[in-house]
Amino acid sequence: MTTDFRPPPIGKIKLLLALDALLREGSVTGAAASLELQVSSVSRMLGELRDLFDDPIFIRTGRGLRPTPFAESLRLRVRALAEEAEALLQGEGWTSRKPTVPAPIEHRSDGWQKPSKVAPPPLAVTRGEHLEAAPTHSGIARRIAGIGDNEEPQRRLAKYIALTSPGPGRSRTLDVEEARDALAIILRGEADPVQLGALLMTLQYRGPTALELAGFVRAIREVAASTVGPCLRPDLDWPVYVSPRWKRPPWFVHAARLVAAAGHRVVMHGHFGNGSDSGKLEQAAERAGIAVCLSSSDVSAALNASNIAYVPLAAFAPQTQSILNLHPLLETRTPLHNVLPLINPFGASATLAGSPGGASRLIYADVAKLLGMKRVTVASSVRSFAQVNPTRATTLTRIFDGREISERVPVRPEVPGSGLPSSGYSQREYWEAVWSGAARDDLAEASIIYTAAAALLSVSGDPGARFDDCLKQATDHWRKRGR
Repeated sequence: MTTDFRPPPIGKIKLLLALDALLREGSVTGAAASLELQVSSVSRMLGELRDLFDDPIFIRTGRGLRPTPFAESLRLRVRALAEEAEALLQGEGWTSRKPTVPAPIEHRSDGWQKPSKVAPPPLAVTRGEHLEAAPTHSGIARRIAGIGDNEEPQRRLAKYIALTSPGPGRSRTLDVEEARDALAIILRGEADPVQLGALLMTLQYRGPTALELAGFVRAIREVAASTVGPCLRPDLDWPVYVSPRWKRPPWFVHAARLVAAAGHRVVMHGHFGNGSDSGKLEQAAERAGIAVCLSSSDVSAALNASNIAYVPLAAFAPQTQSILNLHPLLETRTPLHNVLPLINPFGASATLAGSPGGASRLIYADVAKLLGMKRVTVASSVRSFAQVNPTRATTLTRIFDGREISERVPVRPEVPGSGLPSSGYSQREYWEAVWSGAARDDLAEASIIYTAAAALLSVSGDPGARFDDCLKQATDHWRKRGR
């Protein structure tokens, strides 16, 4: 007869000290060196921690081990335990002293050159007149503890930067409320520009956690609420935040048309940089007969008229777009790029997002659960928007009432066509010709149909729904288009 492994109490304490080291170092090798143990021993203890808490504890990514939200919730407690143990072993805490308190390009025309209807707004910031020096390592706990929740915004933001920036073993992630407050300060234009860059790039370098992303989503939703107005409750939220470096046709717009034709109310919202073709998505929407909406009333009218609307990001969250427009100064993404697929600004019943990596797909699932989102589908993709390429295997991860349901969409090999314009067409003209039937491209058509099928799966209220069934529906709607 076998029984579940239950480490004795002293063994559990050793596991908590190992967890502290893993959280500080971000790798099994680093934790082993910190604890002066063999790597195999720490790896075994990580397995025991997973059994003990019934949680993965860490997710393996290209940047090392990333803690799960549950593991993050234990960080401060195990750090306090470890510091107190170290102090006792070093003879501290036996005098009258108070014990140490742990710190909480320019390119050829492809037919899309048109500026956006919404001019890029200037980034709102407030310069700090009296900047204090960054907290020292020895004084960080005392300094941060002195900054309360009722302090003025720049001082609170300085606290959040100090919490996240000192480096391994001396920093921690923000919880949901701290992250919400930090980004809300930035979105209200109350941050000094130095603070804005410091917080966003520190988190980007380290990799934002699910707790931080959930807080950022809440901040954007709060700011957007005053613009969005009454909840419209469409059926599908379809975020399309596309890098201007992406030079392929937006087949996903045609896919959204099929979903709307199937009777589902779809709201697409997005952004395409601030260059000469910043209006690419708006132009695509207009040429597809989709209303470009700049207000909540516009969205309501469009949904009533044709079941579909497109809303530029700047129409409901201008300060967020201004931060995205810093990309040419930074030449890298910020955590806001990871947040936008989950903001669901119009309160849709379901969301369809894209994720360019397995680790980010897992984080999106955690964020959706933290936010209480009932139906979210995340499609593995080479970009952070949902467009399914049938020549690549695609994983669809559905968050359905807190459950995770994954389905693998197999590769469809040897599909004729390239999905790119043939001779004599601009990209925009070719994109239109495929829809009208004036041009035949099996790969482009398959991309549209497969993407529409993923969207139909997203709006399904049946947790047992299958992609193959949705694919048949999407194929049928493709054949009937324009009738």
